[in-house]
Amino acid sequence: MQVLGIDIGGSATKGAIVDTETGLLVSERIRIANKTIQEPVAIVKSINKIRKELNYEGPIGAGFPGVVKRGQIFTSANLHKDWIGKNLENMIRDKTGQPAVVLNDADAAGLAEMRFGAAELRQYDYVMFLTIGTGIGTALFVEGKLWPNSELGHMELKGKDAETRASAAIKTREKLTWKQWALRFNNLLLMYEALFNPEIFVIGGGISADFGKYSKYFTTEAPVVAAKLQNLAGIVGAAMAAHEKYPQG
Repeated sequence: MQVLGIDIGGSATKGAIVDTETGLLVSERIRIANKTIQEPVAIVKSINKIRKELNYEGPIGAGFPGVVKRGQIFTSANLHKDWIGKNLENMIRDKTGQPAVVLNDADAAGLAEMRFGAAELRQYDYVMFLTIGTGIGTALFVEGKLWPNSELGHMELKGKDAETRASAAIKTREKLTWKQWALRFNNLLLMYEALFNPEIFVIGGGISADFGKYSKYFTTEAPVVAAKLQNLAGIVGAAMAAHEKYPQG
């Protein structure tokens, strides 16, 4: 089934139509930059614009960077605070006329990677997926099942919210070298390893494309690998979630 997947981020809203049987994009990927911290109405308008440009009608899946329960937004660290309390599924449906499913963005990306990423991931019982961008998103899998809304990028690291020390946005903002950034991020991985003992870490987001430039600085006992789907995982996972809820379109 071909389903529209949307990835809402701190810097942009992205979307494409996904073949949910293969995990491949079957349309162009459209990116609408967020020039300011976006209010809910602006993001929903961008989602509808993507839908129209792709000439799409059918269920829409969207990943949101925060805690999401039954379509309602509970946290919004990198977007407008007006998001809190809004039901994004209802907003998308009202704006587009199409049914919608909304889930945490890292959960969406992790689900896609577990299904369509490296086959070796399915050999592990305890997997920790991280997507690195404006913030740090996490998804935990126990025997293939997701623990939703883990949001461990907001754990304290050396007195500050972890993503304010080790996200991709911080690397850019502070002009860190790969080594400088990787050493910071390694401290975060070591903390996660001590607390959760995953068997493998998977690094996703746009920064995963440069994995070879920084992976040598990681010192965890668990192996650390780059996500196969890289920055497309969020779109693919959101489309998967919509297909699962609305399998007939």
